[in-house]
Amino acid sequence: MLAFLFGILATLAVLAVGAVAVAYSGAYEIAATEDHASAVRWALQTNFHNAVENGAEAIPVPAEITPAMLASGAAKYKEACQHCHGGPGVKRSEWASGMRPLPPHLVEAASEWEPSEIFVIVKNGVRMTGMPAFGPTHDDETLWGVAAFVSDLPAMTPEEYAASGGEDAGHGGPGGDGGHGGGEAGDGASTGPAPAPPAAERAQ
Repeated sequence: MLAFLFGILATLAVLAVGAVAVAYSGAYEIAATEDHASAVRWALQTNFHNAVENGAEAIPVPAEITPAMLASGAAKYKEACQHCHGGPGVKRSEWASGMRPLPPHLVEAASEWEPSEIFVIVKNGVRMTGMPAFGPTHDDETLWGVAAFVSDLPAMTPEEYAASGGEDAGHGGPGGDGGHGGGEAGDGASTGPAPAPPAAERAQ
């Protein structure tokens, strides 16, 4: 038993020394033109999913997502999120394709998360991904609107998406490109406040 424990400690010591050596040597590639090594990517993604699930367990879910909250969430998504994550009929901005990890296209990826988990991600951000924390600058009601809107993206048509969010949606993204990045669907705005997409009216 002592030999077994000594072996474990020796292995851990070797791994620790190796990690320090890699850090000091700069041997691990950090350029965004390359993806993480498979083991590193697995460790980061697994921890990320589990951390979000754990954080969402203690989040109280609003009793109702109102049409006004949803419209506000749609406008905020188009202003601050669309350029990285795209939307129904809208591609992410070209510059976002150079990020590592690549921001998920939420039309597909949002179905993997519960609204409370999306809220945790939007509010707290995610280290080492480029995903900022919006909690310090936005109240919870606004962020729940964003989370509910993102949750509905997989069931939304390009026409519903283009009509969501009101007149100014999609015109405030960084870099002055309005968050469209050569997107395929319209300008992401309507001539007035739009009704909530049918898919988003279900209870959250």
